[in-house]
Amino acid sequence: MILERLFRPRPAREAGRRLYADVVRQARRPEFYEAFGVPDTVEGRFELYSLHVVLLLERLKGQGPVAAEVAQSLFDTYVKALDDALREMGVGDLSVGKKMRKLGEAFYGRVKSYEGALARLPDETELTAVIGRTVYADAADPPSPAMVAYVLRQREALSAQSPDQLAAGTVAWAAP
Repeated sequence: MILERLFRPRPAREAGRRLYADVVRQARRPEFYEAFGVPDTVEGRFELYSLHVVLLLERLKGQGPVAAEVAQSLFDTYVKALDDALREMGVGDLSVGKKMRKLGEAFYGRVKSYEGALARLPDETELTAVIGRTVYADAADPPSPAMVAYVLRQREALSAQSPDQLAAGTVAWAAP
């Protein structure tokens, strides 16, 4: 009983894990690949996971120490999932570190790009460009205006949710 309490994960860690599980469910919705034209590739899924993590991190930012701890747990869970995915795809132990470093740099670059684009709203030009460079990088067609509209709707939906609800690990995503 005492050991169970000692080794029980912190609530913020569990909340971050639940949020990431919801990110995965949302990013795997078929509408993104069928109606929005997101490439159904490893890269396309990486971009959708990253986009949704960025949106949650943006919402949790500045919401206090509990939200910061949840945001860190969300990020840690995301990174661990990337590492696990690389290993499942057969990347050798010696190469995982290099690939994770590249993925980390890519993610931080996306965070910076999305933050800049979102700061310039209501002008959607930069957001459209960022989505085109990332989500639609390997697509034959230019970025979907529906995807830009989705990101804006998603931000609005997240801003309507209380930070306490998110810090508890519960998110209600807008439909694509």
